[in-house]
Amino acid sequence: MNLRQAFKMGFQSILGKKGRSFLTMLGIIIGSAAVIVLVSIVQGQQRAMMEQFEKMGTNKINIYDYSWGQTDISQDLYDFCLTLDPELMVGFTPNYNTWTQLRYKDKVSDINVYMGSEMFSLCASYELSSGRDISYMDVQKYNKVCVIGAKVQNDLFNYENPIGKKILVNGEEFTVIGTYASKGMNQMYDGDWYDNFIVVPYTLTTRIIKSNYKMSNYIVKASSASATEELIKQIDQWMMARVGQYNYHVYSENTYMEWQNESFKQTGLLLGGIAGISLIVGGIGIMNIMLVTVTERTREIGIRKAIGAPRRSIITQFLIEASTLSATGGIFGILLGAGLTVIFGKLYFNAIYTPTPLIVFIAFFVSIAFGIGFGVYPAIRASRLQPVEALRVE
Repeated sequence: MNLRQAFKMGFQSILGKKGRSFLTMLGIIIGSAAVIVLVSIVQGQQRAMMEQFEKMGTNKINIYDYSWGQTDISQDLYDFCLTLDPELMVGFTPNYNTWTQLRYKDKVSDINVYMGSEMFSLCASYELSSGRDISYMDVQKYNKVCVIGAKVQNDLFNYENPIGKKILVNGEEFTVIGTYASKGMNQMYDGDWYDNFIVVPYTLTTRIIKSNYKMSNYIVKASSASATEELIKQIDQWMMARVGQYNYHVYSENTYMEWQNESFKQTGLLLGGIAGISLIVGGIGIMNIMLVTVTERTREIGIRKAIGAPRRSIITQFLIEASTLSATGGIFGILLGAGLTVIFGKLYFNAIYTPTPLIVFIAFFVSIAFGIGFGVYPAIRASRLQPVEALRVE
């Protein structure tokens, strides 16, 4: 018997007993679908989270000064950063922010005001959509200008061109000189928050908050992930000498990205392993039905062995039937899993998630492997039947 005939007999066996075959495949179908759904949802969440981190900006170093007193280290920190290797550091900006009221004509909105330098957009990974950015001279001359986020533009100006318009920020009049492109963040991560802001020169901080304030938040932009690690070491040493060991915090969001990525991987493996238990149950079901098949076809096996069929041929036939059964269940499970992934992703996360080719490949070939693995014992048992004893079976 060649392979083509063996596969043909395998499909005929499945189609000949459709109800029994479906119940046998059900474990494989459920197991494959569960693996596809759980792992795909976790991978989708991982991709979404990484996209949010990338949009918020990678290779950013956040510096917080917790020291007591009113000594502002902004200029000293900026001067120190200028001494760093320009191939490592590409930008520096203060990053203090506060919520306040913004008014334009009869429209009022609560927005987040950032006090930054001319390098704020570079450090925070924002791109201009119109107008110009804050300049060095704006900072030095205390110019009352601002760049607004996409949500502020939409809420206050709608289709009106905001460039050159006057707005009131906590009672102070500012001129809009530019607008930032939307981050396009997913709504489940509070996407509006990243577009509902304006940026003003940090030298105007006291005019916005109406009180004396020591600048304490800063961003340093590194050129790469490896440069980020080196810069953190150098900045950490400087901050320790300047404000003391427990009076500051220096960290990079790259570290959180790595932690989140590793956490999602571990979660995916755990959920995939739990779902894989269903595949084991399905494999046991296949082994059980193949043992029944051996009993039902004992006389056929005896006839084949009597006319010279080798053990290898018997084993191959039953393994192909078992793998055909599990592969068919795997295909149905993948289709079911893909559909459920899309449905669950839309219902619970308001996003379209689809299985990756890798997880589909793994689910399909694992289902085949389970079929072969659990079909070995029935196949060997069938090949060991003695022709004379098998032919006696009625």
